[in-house]
Amino acid sequence: MARQHVTEARRIVVKVGSSSLTTASGGLDADRVDALVDVLAQVRGRGEREVVLVSSGAIAAGLAPLGLDRRPKDLARQQAAASVGQGLLVARYTASFARHGVRVGQILLTGDDMSRRAHYRNAYRTLEQLLTMGALPIVNENDTVATDEIRFGDNDRLAALVAHLVRADLLVLLSDVDGLYDGDPSRPGTSRIEEVRGPEDLAGVEIGSAGKAGVGTGGMVTKVEAARIAAAAGIPVVLTSASSAAHALAGRDTGTYFHRTGRRSAGRLLWLAHASAPQGSLTLDEGAVRAVVHGRKSLLPAGIAAVEGEFGAGDPVELRDPQGRPVARGLVNFDAKEIPQLLGRSTKELAKELGPAYEREVVHRDDLVVLHPWNG
Repeated sequence: MARQHVTEARRIVVKVGSSSLTTASGGLDADRVDALVDVLAQVRGRGEREVVLVSSGAIAAGLAPLGLDRRPKDLARQQAAASVGQGLLVARYTASFARHGVRVGQILLTGDDMSRRAHYRNAYRTLEQLLTMGALPIVNENDTVATDEIRFGDNDRLAALVAHLVRADLLVLLSDVDGLYDGDPSRPGTSRIEEVRGPEDLAGVEIGSAGKAGVGTGGMVTKVEAARIAAAAGIPVVLTSASSAAHALAGRDTGTYFHRTGRRSAGRLLWLAHASAPQGSLTLDEGAVRAVVHGRKSLLPAGIAAVEGEFGAGDPVELRDPQGRPVARGLVNFDAKEIPQLLGRSTKELAKELGPAYEREVVHRDDLVVLHPWNG
């Protein structure tokens, strides 16, 4: 029986890893690229379905032209390889999709683009306009300029965030492994996990050894985490191999299917939880933790015990319990230098002494996302 949510999906995000596009020594494998493009062009059909492609491969494609025999470890040479490889990658896609009369558009993103609301909205508008005009967006991390502080680290998480950004109906993660296994697939006795309905289906699964990519940065751990992010945001996920892409997109029983575990949430909450980089932290007393985590209340000055870091109003900050454990993340309404004078004081007291601008929340509940449950 076909997977209904797959066959009914009208907007699909497909992510493909470096190892599915390149040769073992680096450099693009034209046959592999063409095979994937043929599948995606067929999926689009007569325009009834839309596809966004999140493609790794820029760094890997730049290795051979620069005389590198393996992926460099230092950031500068990775950026140089990406600079050479990204042009080759998009040129290959452009030529391959042109065989089917499909136009493509390139979108390069960094973590900043998903964590800053203005950038986030701009990315959405560009992607939406490309789809409206019948083009197929090709998204990749902007490895040429991304630093360790603002990079996603892998395109699996980027794909999950892009799927939410464009309000996709389905996310398909393609690699060189044909699904999630309950152990190392190279070992006898392991079997493919066909469906994941929740965390309980992954209990005891050796995810860290259940398959790994070749020349990419990801592995099964990052793919499962990406699937969890998307599923929690109301987007079903299929995890399978690039060679099984056609079967997966046709809804056949291939790979591992992650059922939706949550409903689509506000975009800012998803990026706040998974894409933002906290610029500091606020330590809360136990009463404030209970109010924020269990009561879903705003964070008031009276509940803050300490502040760390340098941040400005509007920046993301981590909210910690008295033991220093992160429990939530939110957008702060004050600069870091303003907060010490607010600690432990009521908003009415602050308004009387400092003015009406201080009679407000430090973090409003609409700009706050709970990261972990808290039992004290």
